Amino acid sequence: MSRQEPHLPTPAVNNARTTRLSRLPPLILHPFSGGHGSDTLVDGSLASLALQGFVDSEEDHLVLERRVLAGRYQEMRMLLFLGKDVFRWMQQCVGHLEAAEDSDDRLVEQSFAALIVEDPPACVQVKLESWGVNDRRAIFSRAIGIHSVFAEPPPIESLSPIFLRNYHRYADHAYICYQHSRAFLALDSSSCRFEIYASDEYARLLSEEWQLDQE
Repeated sequence: MSRQEPHLPTPAVNNARTTRLSRLPPLILHPFSGGHGSDTLVDGSLASLALQGFVDSEEDHLVLERRVLAGRYQEMRMLLFLGKDVFRWMQQCVGHLEAAEDSDDRLVEQSFAALIVEDPPACVQVKLESWGVNDRRAIFSRAIGIHSVFAEPPPIESLSPIFLRNYHRYADHAYICYQHSRAFLALDSSSCRFEIYASDEYARLLSEEWQLDQE
């Protein structure tokens, strides 16, 4: 059993800092599938079902295996780009708080990683569910874990079949390693408010606000 990190108590904060904590930058998610990404995912899933005997296929075992690995690579690639957006947001949150005179040096990127994974505001949870995201913890923690290892998608040829088949397990452990790499102050949704947007949705909102300002 892994050693459990001690809980860090939340220090008292003044009203100015509470306001800054309660108004965090929005998390903007950009499209990241690219090319024939969705087709590759579906093809990999079908190949996996064929290998397990759930659907009929006349293709060779090695061909099916390559299709599965291609699908797993696309899954990992999509998580990596999601991780990019999350890391950008975490850095923005840290920068947002740095101007506070009493800024706590334990409020670091890992604080906001734990927030989006474990306890995001209710409005964020509802929106993710409306997008069909049913396993928020797994998706965001793996996205953070993958991007903590890879800055850009590595060529598929450079990754072993063992890694591709089990990339989600590596991502789970990479997230744990990332969170344990630095002491941090845990946050919860009662002290932090932020919104989540798709990039095109956020651009539309900014455009509408600009038009209202011009009227």
